[in-house]
This record gives sequence, structure tokens and C-alpha cells, in this order.
Amino acid sequence: MTPTNPRGPLTRRQLFGFGIGAAATGLLAGCAVPGSTNVNKAALVPAAAGGETVTLTYWAWLKDLQKVCDVWNAKNPRIQVQANWIPGGNSGGYQKMYSALAAGGGPDIGQVELRQIPEFMLANGLVDLARYGAKDFQSKYDEAAWAQVEFVDGVYGIPQDTGPMGFYYQTAILEQAGGEPPSTWDEWKVLSDKVRKTGKQNYLEVFPVADASPFAAYAQQAGARWFKVDGDEWVVDMTDDATLKVADFFDGCIDDDLVDTSAGAYSPGWYAACASGRIAAVTSASWGDALIESIQGGKGKWKVAPMQKWDASGFGSSAIGGSSAAVLANAKHPKEALEFITWMTTSKDGIDAMIKYCGIGWSPATDYIGAQREKPSAWFSGQNYNEDVFVPAAKEQNVDWSWSPVTQSAFTSLQNQFRRKITGNLKLSDAVELAQAEIVQSFKDKGLSVRTAR
Repeated sequence: MTPTNPRGPLTRRQLFGFGIGAAATGLLAGCAVPGSTNVNKAALVPAAAGGETVTLTYWAWLKDLQKVCDVWNAKNPRIQVQANWIPGGNSGGYQKMYSALAAGGGPDIGQVELRQIPEFMLANGLVDLARYGAKDFQSKYDEAAWAQVEFVDGVYGIPQDTGPMGFYYQTAILEQAGGEPPSTWDEWKVLSDKVRKTGKQNYLEVFPVADASPFAAYAQQAGARWFKVDGDEWVVDMTDDATLKVADFFDGCIDDDLVDTSAGAYSPGWYAACASGRIAAVTSASWGDALIESIQGGKGKWKVAPMQKWDASGFGSSAIGGSSAAVLANAKHPKEALEFITWMTTSKDGIDAMIKYCGIGWSPATDYIGAQREKPSAWFSGQNYNEDVFVPAAKEQNVDWSWSPVTQSAFTSLQNQFRRKITGNLKLSDAVELAQAEIVQSFKDKGLSVRTAR
């Protein structure tokens, strides 16, 4: 199904207006934060004068990003872009950005994961690009990707890459089990049982208790909306019917030994199990193709199908991962930065360079996925899976889903509680409820007004 977007009135005032005091007093846990000055209430920064040469700085953990910038630089001598590599966001990159912002500096552009945007907003760390004309470019991006950067009257980043999901599988193993790619999660469970019967070490997929990202994606596909705002309060709703349905489903799968919980996808053990035929499939994001291609001896043995739905009328896909190119609060040239990042993410030259040099995930542009992704793949059995699977998947997502200023602590809480399923047989539904209580406390620790939905 292709969903509409009846997003509630999530205004800038609601998102961080009542959190500025917390940010100003350093309550953004573990981060050095900028002061209470809100760049989006200041006068617009004018574009550079006609003859002036502008140099933009861009901090990101993308490999070889400078080569992308050089494609732009060669054709735009007036606006030059210098890329600086930083560690991945939670591996030190975000701390570096927050520290630079607190000191009054930092880059013009920073790579910020979509799920981290609200936390940067709470810290007054991002420029509202709507003030510089960003909404003129909205139609160039997938609706689900744009929904992650827009908060009603503001735009706090430009989608750089996303992760619509599909079902990757080994054709021979499914044939041996007498099954085919599932169209629903119920069919997925039946197929899991068939694969288990082919050998005591054989599983269709893994379910990682140490990584909450897949579970969040499955709940998102089921129609969950964990975080929203009501007036001046954040509302946390992680015990809704959609989330508990997903929790109960996988609780049963674990109890019936239908999933491998020993390691997550793309771990060393997972690669070995796939190569030996002990893991048959993975429900994962579009960027998983490059990782799957690292499976020894796998060429020509894998294909990709659409993600299985929770029911026939439900969302056709979900998403894992994704980043934005955001303009940071101390940027000296936000107008020029917007010009560059929209070129990078919508033009054929920019998208092709991002794929070639940086290996980005799914391009969020509506009308171009990249020349490399328009061709059949010899590795994936000659299938043109990007156009067949991921183009539709990018348009079949839950656009009401949004993140919060406590995303990282929310994932930590979920993972800690999920581990208790293995160590103490805690039901996943109970784990979600316990995690929700911790997450509510995380909001309070930041000085934010919060309540649960039920």
C-alpha cells in the first residue's frame, strides 16, 4: 500500500522550544551542546556576493567523499567544498560535532543519521533549511525520506541515503525446503519451519537480540508510531497493538527455535553460516546488497524479493538506516550549502558519484536511482532487483513514523531488555514495556515533558 501522510502538528516550538532550557543547561546526556541561542530565530545569512568565492566544509564518515565534492568543484568554481572525514556518528563523530558547535565552530555541512536529527534539533544544532528555500526541492525526494527531515514548518536536513527493505534469499536452500519467498510474515514463519527441517543447524533468518534496529523496522512496517507530540508533551507509545503484535510474533519464533539468536546479520558468524548454507535469508535494507556480496561463494546463488507484509493491506516495506546532509548551526554559508547538497542528492552526476565513491545506501531521489543500479546484477542471479524490489519499497513505507531526541538510549534500553529473553526467558512484549519505562525516564532526564499513551 502507498500510505498518505496525516502527520500531526509537530511544530518547532513543540520539538525543541520547551527543550531549549534543557539543552542550554547541558542536559543532553553525554554531549557538549551549544548554548541557548537559536540560529533559526536569527536573521537569515545572506548569500555570498556575486564575485566572492565560498569554501564549504563537510564532515562525514563516508569514504572518498572528497571525490564527490571534486565533481562539483570542477563545475562550480564559486562554491568549493572540502570534505573532512570523521568517525561514524556514535563512534565519535557526533561528539566531535557537538563539541565544535559548543565552541562556536564546526562545519557548514555534517552527516547526521535520520534518526539523530531530533537530538541535534534539541541542541539547537541544525539550520532550518526551509528558511533558505528547501521546500522547493521536496518533490525531488521520496515521501518517506522527506518525512524524516521535515517537522511541519521546518526542514532540518536533506535526505542523503536511505534503507528501504527487501527479502534476500538463497534460491537453492528455499527450493530444497520446498518453499518460495514469503509475501506475508505468517508465510515467513511457515517457511522458517520448513528450512529448520532441512538440518538441525539450518535457519531461514537470524533475530538479533543485541540490535534493536530490525525490530524497530518491523514495528514501523506494522504501523507503529512510537513517538509523537501532544501540545507541549512528548507521547511515548511502544505498547501499541502493532508493536506488541511484532513482539509476540518473534517471541513465538524464538520459543519454537525458528530463528537463530546467536549472532546478528553481517557478523563474522553470520557470514560463515550463509556461506555453508546454514542461514538461508535476511530481511534487510537496500544497502545490504554490498554486504551480502561478501559471502564467500555466493555469486549467482542469491536473489531479492519484496519484504513480507504483516497483512495483505499493510505497508509493503520498512527502512533501516539512512542519513541526511544537514547544515549545522554555525554554518557561514547555509544558502550555498543547500545548493550543493541538493545537487549531490538529486542530480545524476551527484548520485552516480555518491554510489561510485562512497557506496551510499538507497538514493532518496524520486526519479533517479543511479546508473549502476539500473542494470541487472550478475551476483544476484541476473536480477534487476533495484528496480524490481527497492524502487517500489521506497514508496511503500510508514511515513507517520518519526524518531525522538532519545533514539540512542531507546535502542540501548530495548537491546538490554531483549537480551533477557535469552538469559531469563523474558517475554519480548514484557521487554518492550520495561524498555518503554526506561525511555520515558530518558526524556525526563533531558528535562522534557513526557507521558505514555496508555
